[in-house]
Amino acid sequence: MKKELLLLVLMFTGGLINAQEINWLTFNEALELQKTTPKKIMMDAYTNWCGPCKMLDKNTFQNKDVAAYVNANFYAVKFNAEGKESITYQENTYGNPNFNPAKENQRNSVHEFTRALGVNAYPTIVFLDEAAQVITPVRGYQSPQQLELYLKLFSTDKYKELDNQEVVNAYFEAFVPEFVE
Repeated sequence: MKKELLLLVLMFTGGLINAQEINWLTFNEALELQKTTPKKIMMDAYTNWCGPCKMLDKNTFQNKDVAAYVNANFYAVKFNAEGKESITYQENTYGNPNFNPAKENQRNSVHEFTRALGVNAYPTIVFLDEAAQVITPVRGYQSPQQLELYLKLFSTDKYKELDNQEVVNAYFEAFVPEFVE
């Protein structure tokens, strides 16, 4: 009986140690945190109906290496690109005046902030610097190792050195992923 109980406790605590989730915030919360502790933002612009968005959540954002790296280096933001949340950014307030609650889990009206960011596909991961200025959007599903390249590129400011296509290509070719898929 003691062996079974000990095994159960070890399995449970081992699961807790290995399970790590991204600490998701709203965009408004991330902007507030940046005022006292500047940090880059990684924003997941998703929709409720988007299949690749759900795959990104399940396969990439729940990866322990991705979660640990994002939590250490970014404010992680979940943004429903067709949702109804009000966002204040750069002295403008954005909403979704045509949001239809009856269509909450299907295609809905596009949020004004989605348009302001230039997001035109889902999922899109938008990276912003410590002053909340957009660095770039990254469109489409990203595996943990594909996302690792961008996470490390932006967290280390290496992207500032990529001043022409040749340098960009060399960086991408030389990159060796460390995250476990």
